[in-house]
Amino acid sequence: MSRNHTKHRIPERLAPRYRVGTSHSRPGLGRGNATVFPVSKRYHGAMDAAPHLHQIAKLFHELKLEAVMIGNAAAAIMGAPVTTVDIDFLFRKTPSNILKLKRFAKAMGLVIYNPFYPAAQMFRLSRDSDHLQLDFCVRIDGIRSYESLRSRAAAITFGDQPLLIASMADIIKSKRAAGRPQDLAILVTLEDTYAQAQASEKTKTAQP
Repeated sequence: MSRNHTKHRIPERLAPRYRVGTSHSRPGLGRGNATVFPVSKRYHGAMDAAPHLHQIAKLFHELKLEAVMIGNAAAAIMGAPVTTVDIDFLFRKTPSNILKLKRFAKAMGLVIYNPFYPAAQMFRLSRDSDHLQLDFCVRIDGIRSYESLRSRAAAITFGDQPLLIASMADIIKSKRAAGRPQDLAILVTLEDTYAQAQASEKTKTAQP
């Protein structure tokens, strides 16, 4: 995977309640059946939640917490014009990783609900002071395993640390498999973003 350090602006600021959104961000590069982005791509620009994303990436690295960002937050970072009120992750459920998650919550000043939805095996971390909300899922629809998702994820740099972001192809696959009205409602938007990314990659590849 390429390690070119290409500068990009972060899609658009995370609005109140850390709403992720994009309106002018460029899509990533599509390749094959999954969107592949260069490793260590660095985002720059002012946004309300940028310090939180920097801190999350830093703590993930320090604690060696195994997690990949998914959902609308990941789609927005990949260039899709979507919004969300929380940031979702798929994480590896092992005793050591759960311990790391608790240490992460303490370092961030977050209250951890263990689990928030027992049937879904989701751990919700929240902070009342600024309404920051992070959901850590053990499994998600349409994705076979954490390992398979991670193998296709992009390492996007926040501050000076990378954060793993699910590929657009996997985000689309998961939302289609979930089949919830809110997921199906944005599928066309995500697919359009993905198609533009693939077209951009083909154009670059065709250039001499």
